Amino acid sequence: MKVSIIYWSGTGNTEVMAKAIKTGAEAANAEVTLLSVDKAGESDVLNADVILFGCPSMGDETLEETEFEPFIDNIEKKITGKKLGLFGSYGWGDGQWMRDWTQRMTNAGVSLVVESLIVNETPSEKDLEQCREFAKNAVNA
Repeated sequence: MKVSIIYWSGTGNTEVMAKAIKTGAEAANAEVTLLSVDKAGESDVLNADVILFGCPSMGDETLEETEFEPFIDNIEKKITGKKLGLFGSYGWGDGQWMRDWTQRMTNAGVSLVVESLIVNETPSEKDLEQCREFAKNAVNA
């Protein structure tokens, strides 16, 4: 099982989540690629069995606009039928960006194999355990 974890992180919180998710996916015996979005390419998405995207809430509860949004916009029409999971961190709001992103990916025809995961501010050890479980559930879906 090939898993690609592609993320953007401004403060480091989403990166910490991504690393815990990688640990969980490896514990589920997946072959894992962990990449920040600036290092990721279309093949990292299309050649994976499961894709886990991570992005924090930005501005008025949106995806990061200079790197992550253009990446998602580019691959959105190419991921129909792919197994996907979404995660990210936030410092304000109520998670609307994740609800919007989840709906957007559903509209793109992906199979959301795990409930989207959001963490407020710096992930606690309990949050990191949720990240590892998120990954195990995604791999085993």
